[in-house]
Amino acid sequence: MEDCCSKSNEKEKSIVCPSCKNKGKQMKLITLKSLLLPKALANLQPDTSYQFCSFSECDVVYFNEKEQIFTKSDLKIPVFQKDVKENTPICYCFGWTRKIVSEESNKTEENTIVRSISMHIKANRCGCEVNNPQGSCCLGNVTGFINRMT
Repeated sequence: MEDCCSKSNEKEKSIVCPSCKNKGKQMKLITLKSLLLPKALANLQPDTSYQFCSFSECDVVYFNEKEQIFTKSDLKIPVFQKDVKENTPICYCFGWTRKIVSEESNKTEENTIVRSISMHIKANRCGCEVNNPQGSCCLGNVTGFINRMT
């Protein structure tokens, strides 16, 4: 299994979100197949390339060059970048939500959370490509969230 947290050497084709016009991040099809609700999954076009829209103010999560979109309501789970609720995951593989990260950061050193996730990554336990709507490692999101709290 490929390390979900390693950087890809592939040249990524990038297009802009049809809703907010921000640049998207190319996604693996397995991410969409894992996270779309059945009704949305039935409309997936597997022969096209999908992008992830990370812009928080935009309802679109995935889109393709044909301007097909999947919104937050098409996913099984909330999207960290688009949902500010306390119970929204930051780390989808190991259950770190905004609330849990906030509570743990107040009790312990902030880097214990990052260390814990990093340990799981090194042990090849993460499955970001099927658990995380952005399709890649959450460590940057976790670190950024902790840094914004301080």
